[in-house]
Amino acid sequence: MAGIAACAILTLYRIVLFYFDRTDLFVDESQYWLWSQDLDFGYYSKPPLIAWTIRLFTDLSQSDSIFWVRLPVPLFHFATALILGSLAQYLYDARVSCWVMISYITMPAVTLGSAVISTDTIMAPFFSLALLFYFRLLNEDKARYALLAGAMAGVAFLAKYAGIYFVICAVLAAVFISKARPSWRNGLLVLVTFAVVITPNIIWNYLNDLTTFEHTLDNADWVRRNTSDIDLRYLKLAEFFFSQFGVFGPILFGSLIASVYKAREADARILLFFSVPIILIVCVQALLSKAYANWAAAAYFAGTVVVVAGLLQERFYRLLRLSVWIGVVIALGLPFLTAIADHVSIDGEKPALKRLLGRERLSQELIAAAKEHNADIILAGGRDILADLFYTGRDADVVIRSIPPRGRAWNYYQAKFPLDENTPGQTVLWVAGRPTVECDGKIIEPVRELTTEGGAYHGGAMFVFMMDRECFDG
Repeated sequence: MAGIAACAILTLYRIVLFYFDRTDLFVDESQYWLWSQDLDFGYYSKPPLIAWTIRLFTDLSQSDSIFWVRLPVPLFHFATALILGSLAQYLYDARVSCWVMISYITMPAVTLGSAVISTDTIMAPFFSLALLFYFRLLNEDKARYALLAGAMAGVAFLAKYAGIYFVICAVLAAVFISKARPSWRNGLLVLVTFAVVITPNIIWNYLNDLTTFEHTLDNADWVRRNTSDIDLRYLKLAEFFFSQFGVFGPILFGSLIASVYKAREADARILLFFSVPIILIVCVQALLSKAYANWAAAAYFAGTVVVVAGLLQERFYRLLRLSVWIGVVIALGLPFLTAIADHVSIDGEKPALKRLLGRERLSQELIAAAKEHNADIILAGGRDILADLFYTGRDADVVIRSIPPRGRAWNYYQAKFPLDENTPGQTVLWVAGRPTVECDGKIIEPVRELTTEGGAYHGGAMFVFMMDRECFDG
């Protein structure tokens, strides 16, 4: 009960601080909100569950405010903590369960993931449920657990394609550990159920020119290159690897590495197979191209359970308490920081959370300029600007469009909202990063310079131009 109470208190604290949050939606968050306005089985770069979740919460509240867009995240992490606690209780005991819940809810990645809505957060409870049901299947060999494990893994996949790691890790564990091998019937049942659940998204991709598959290849760009053109990027690998000490926590990630050598029990080794291979896969991606710190987030569901159990078994109580206290300081500090985001700076010039500031202000300036100059269309090329324009301008009577792509679309806005012959209106308000533009040999001066200081566009320059849409023909 102590673990549940601690998780509930911290979750409530995060929700209350949302009322005082001064940050804007990040680019991805605004895009997910826009997706939620048109429910489908897939989207340009992600599977559909995050859009469905946002739509559920905004419809229930009858509000599209930032509070309701982000509200799912602390609740989903709270649910994940309870599920992992149940898994720890099933495999170990109540003491491990308590510490697993507290360690998870205070994990640095969870603290950050409770401030902005992301696909990692939406995937978390379903991936964790898949783990819980899979261990029940391995120990009890009942078909219902095979169905549940496969279904939850499938839903995790519909939240983020990293859900496929569950299947990969289950296969690897079965190859190397006899206890990790369910009966052939139940193992096949897991795979079939998983396939059935993800089928709508697979069909959507097929009907939409494999859009998401192409985007995934863009991220793993080494796949498209010739072998002779691939350079090994050791600095990128080191950057990703050491970032995991910040994602999982310095003590927990260090302990996870030690667990690879120390784990002897079959359950601990199986848990490691649901964690370490994910990190290694993303390490390879970082070595060949690039990898963001959160790309291995799926490793830390099983990772939390095996690390906490190991620390308690080895009686490293002080180390575990220190890990939790480090997490608590971050968990209490970040939500408070978002409430005073305008006033906190590291260098005395730029806000510490500048990536989450200034976006709404810029969009409001653009919308005001469009109305002032009677523009029919606001045109932009940058995904960042377009993302917030659609959210902030959701009730503004103005058409928002992207510069058309040359060839294949490189973002959602180029794919769905290009300026083309079907776009209504004649007068275009164009936002660009240069002080003059040209149309038919004529130099056009800006009608306004936008405010970029103190936010996401700090240090840059942006200008607004009034132009006839014929300037963009062809």
